[in-house]
Amino acid sequence: MPRWSEYDHDSRPGVGRRRWLSMLGVGIAAGVAGCSGNSTDTPGNESESGGGVRGLDEVDGEPTVSGSYDTVTSASFTTLNPLYNDESSAGTAIGRALDLGYTFDADGEYVPRLYDMSTDDSGSVWVFDIHDGLEFSDPYGTVGADSFVYQIEALHQSDWANTASSSQWNGVNVEATGDLQFQAELPEPQLLWPESFDPLEYPIPRGLVEPYVDEEDVDGLQQDTELLELSFAGNLGAFVLDEWNRGSGTEYSRNDDYYVQDIEESPAIFSNAPYFEGASISVIEEQSSRLGALETGEADAASVPPERFDEFDSKEAVSMRRIPQPFNRILSVNMRDNGWNAGPGNLFRYIEFRQAIATAIGKDDLIEGIYRGLAKPHYTWQPEWSQWYPGNDGIPFFGTGERYGSEPARELASAAFERSEFDYRFDGDRLVTPEDDQVTLDVYHSVGQETSQLIAEYVAGELDANLGIDVVVEAIDGVRFDEDYWGAEPQGGTDTVNGESVTWERPTPTNPGPRSVTSNESWDMSLVFGLNTFPRNPLTNETFFDGANSFYNPVGYYPEFDARGLFDQARSATTESELADAMAEVFVNLGEEQPYVMLTFGESLNGYNPDLRGPIENFSNGWDFPGWHFSE
Repeated sequence: MPRWSEYDHDSRPGVGRRRWLSMLGVGIAAGVAGCSGNSTDTPGNESESGGGVRGLDEVDGEPTVSGSYDTVTSASFTTLNPLYNDESSAGTAIGRALDLGYTFDADGEYVPRLYDMSTDDSGSVWVFDIHDGLEFSDPYGTVGADSFVYQIEALHQSDWANTASSSQWNGVNVEATGDLQFQAELPEPQLLWPESFDPLEYPIPRGLVEPYVDEEDVDGLQQDTELLELSFAGNLGAFVLDEWNRGSGTEYSRNDDYYVQDIEESPAIFSNAPYFEGASISVIEEQSSRLGALETGEADAASVPPERFDEFDSKEAVSMRRIPQPFNRILSVNMRDNGWNAGPGNLFRYIEFRQAIATAIGKDDLIEGIYRGLAKPHYTWQPEWSQWYPGNDGIPFFGTGERYGSEPARELASAAFERSEFDYRFDGDRLVTPEDDQVTLDVYHSVGQETSQLIAEYVAGELDANLGIDVVVEAIDGVRFDEDYWGAEPQGGTDTVNGESVTWERPTPTNPGPRSVTSNESWDMSLVFGLNTFPRNPLTNETFFDGANSFYNPVGYYPEFDARGLFDQARSATTESELADAMAEVFVNLGEEQPYVMLTFGESLNGYNPDLRGPIENFSNGWDFPGWHFSE
C-alpha cells in the first residue's frame, strides 16, 4: 500500500499530495490487503510458505471468470474524486475502477498501463506514449494527449484548483506532440522520474472539467458527481463502480471492455481480464470482525496483526503472505526548543546522545518479543532489500551485538555530556540533570494501537535500564498529535548550522523555521509517525534530509555532514551508478547521525482466500491484479 497509517494524514502544500500520501505512517493493519498496485518497489523475498496462494507465473491457460473479490478495511473513504484523493484506502477503491498510468512488476521494472514513458537525454525530457483504444464513457470520447496536457496545465499547474498532483508539475513544461503523445520538459534532469511517482496520473475527460476551469470553481470540481462516482471511466478500469456507500464501502461489477485485454504488450493472462464477476471493499472498523470475515470466507483478503500471524498461518481457510514494505518504525526525538523537557539544554541535538538512545534499545528482543519475528532491524534509511542499500560497510549496527547495552550506551551519552554546556551526568544507575533531578522524558504513541503501545513500553524499559532515564508513556490521537505537536505555523528565520548562516525562506508546517520555531505543545519523543524510505527512488529522501531547512523536518534535525552537497551530486548524476555512489554516502551518514532513532522495518501481513491465485511475497504485490482469479 502507498501509505502506512493508523489514520489518514492531511496533505501539506509544497510537496505533491501523492508523495505526501506515501510519506507518513503509523501502523500497518489499516489498509486493504491484497493490492499494492502502483505503490510498488524493489522485490523482497518470495517464500513458498502460506498454503495455496501463489503468483500468476504458475498458472496455465486462461482462467475462468468467477466469483467476487471481496476485501475488508478499517479506513473509510472521504472522497473518490481522483483529482483530490489523498487517502490510500480511497486510492485502492478508485483503482478498482480506474487505472493509473503505469506500475512496476515483481522485478522492479517499469510496466506501462495507460501510457509508456521514455527519455533519451538523461531525464531532462520525457515522452509519454498513450495506448490506442482508451475510451472514456459517453459523451467524452477517446483518451488522447490533450486529455493529459489539459489536466496538467489547466488544473495541476493552476493557482486555484489545488489538486492532489499540483506540486508534482511545478516548473514542468508539457506539450502535445501528437494525438497520442505528449512530452514533459523538467526543470532539472531526473533519471528516476517514473520511480518518484510524480508523473503518475489518472485520465480525466477535458469535457468534464472544462466548465469548472472556465469558472475557476474548485468546490464544484471537488463535488462533481461524475468524478466522485467514477462514471466517466469507460474501459479504463477492471471494474465498474456500482455503488459507493459512504462509510461502509464500495461495490463493483466486471468491466467487460477493460482495455488491457487488447494491449499486445500485456501479460497473456490479461487477455480476458478481469477474472472476477464483481468486487467489493467493506469498511469494518472492528479488527475482530475483519479477521472473522477472513476466517469464515466472507472476505477474500484482510490485514492481520503480528500477534495473530501464527494463528492465521495455521488455518486451512486462510493463506498468509508477508509483504515487504518501506515504512519504518522510528523513535522521533524533538530537537526543537520545546523538546527535551527534563532540564536545561537539549541533549537530543547531539549525535552521540541519539546514538546512545539507539544503542540502549535492543532491536533483536524488540523484533522477537513484539513483532513475533515478523520485522527486520532498521540501521539506515533504506531496507536491506532495496537496490540502493549501501551495503554493510560503514553502517553502524546500533542496538545489536556489541553496540547494544548499558555500557556502550552510557559511553556515548557521556560523550554528549562533554559537548553540552550543562552538567548532565550519571548518578549511579540514574541519569540526572545539572540540578541533580532525575531525567524524566515522555514518549507518545497512537491511541488504540496495541503494537504501538507495546513498543512504547519496551522503549521506556530499555531507556530506564540502559540509560537511567525515567520515561512516561502517553497515548494520543494521531490527528491531535499532528496538529498540536508535530507541525507548527510556518515562521521562517535564520540560524547558524555547522558554522554557516542558514535562512528558512520557504518554511512549511513540517519545517516551520529554525529550532526556535516550535509547535503548540511541547514533547520529547514519539512513536506516532513512521516514514517512507523511498527505496525505488532514494533521491526523494531529499524531502527529509536536504539540509536543516528541508521541506520536512518537524524534529529540528541539523545534519552535521554535507547533506546538501551529496544531494546535489545525486541530482546531477547522469548514470544510476553515480546516483548510487552519492546516495550511499548519504545513507552511511544518516546511519551514523540517527536523525530519527531507527528501530525496525515491519511487514504487511496479509491473509487471503486459499483459492485465490495472484498474490506474491514481494513489494510489487498487486502489480498484475487484472490477472488475479480463483482456482477452479
